[in-house]
Amino acid sequence: MRILVVCGFKERLNGHIAPFVKEQMDAIRMEGMECEPFLVRGKGIAVCFGHLKALKRKITSFRPDVIHAHCGLCGLLANLQRRVPVVTTYHGSDINNPEAFRFSKMAIRLSVWNIFVSQKNIDFAHPKEHYTLLPCGVDLNDLQQTGKTEARQRMGLSMDKWYVLFSGGFDNAVKDASLAKTVVDQMEVALLELKGYSREEVTLLMCAADALLMTSISEGSPQVIKEAMACGCPIVSVDVGDVKERVEGLEGCYVAKTREPKELAELLQMALAFEGKTNGRKRIIADGLDNRRVAENLAEIYRNIIRMS
Repeated sequence: MRILVVCGFKERLNGHIAPFVKEQMDAIRMEGMECEPFLVRGKGIAVCFGHLKALKRKITSFRPDVIHAHCGLCGLLANLQRRVPVVTTYHGSDINNPEAFRFSKMAIRLSVWNIFVSQKNIDFAHPKEHYTLLPCGVDLNDLQQTGKTEARQRMGLSMDKWYVLFSGGFDNAVKDASLAKTVVDQMEVALLELKGYSREEVTLLMCAADALLMTSISEGSPQVIKEAMACGCPIVSVDVGDVKERVEGLEGCYVAKTREPKELAELLQMALAFEGKTNGRKRIIADGLDNRRVAENLAEIYRNIIRMS
């Protein structure tokens, strides 16, 4: 089975595919399928028409059985050809953003199958049929089980400070760094911007940190939360995306009822007082969100699509 993955060209990643898409592709290959990417650059409807000829050439040369598009705009582009069935995954920003949702609505109608990463996105998009709730998974590896002392040594961090990871770049408006900075303003902690690190360094930071703080305005199923869980890092978050479903009842992890700095600061103090690693890794496994399990689910979706075609 051949799968053509249509996904965005990430300028901030020096033209690379988003790590979670690449890792999902690697897991698909581990399931015995051939998988190649088709990269889409730019934004807006002009992207579709600007890439359509190249996409058709790629289809002719690769001869995929299924096209898997990541995000609504890529899903719309993939559906402008009607030779190969399309499954589209919506990651949150393409549902939560009104301008992007215009393209997603068209992709939802045209795609043979739709995958949503959170129930909130399903509730908002109201797909009538042919859809699945399937968050993107994470790779599980031994590095995620590195102890805090070793992780801090490897990352050059002090053993005598409190470190809180912010869930992204300070310059990403959706992440609302101003709220996070307000939360920690009266606390003796260092707020670390999670930007510009390699995948290995991100993992080590999650093992080294005392907590991860998410204050985003909107999310789908944030990978940073699942990656922090895999590392056993305590988590404090606003109620956004599927964070509550992922960490509810998990000791050392807390979801605020409001966006009030006072409440978030109180929860962060509780997270900082948590000793050791959380059981987030076990929760990831129990929820079937390691990439191998997700790839198995995707393989079944692909097979059903081929049978339907």
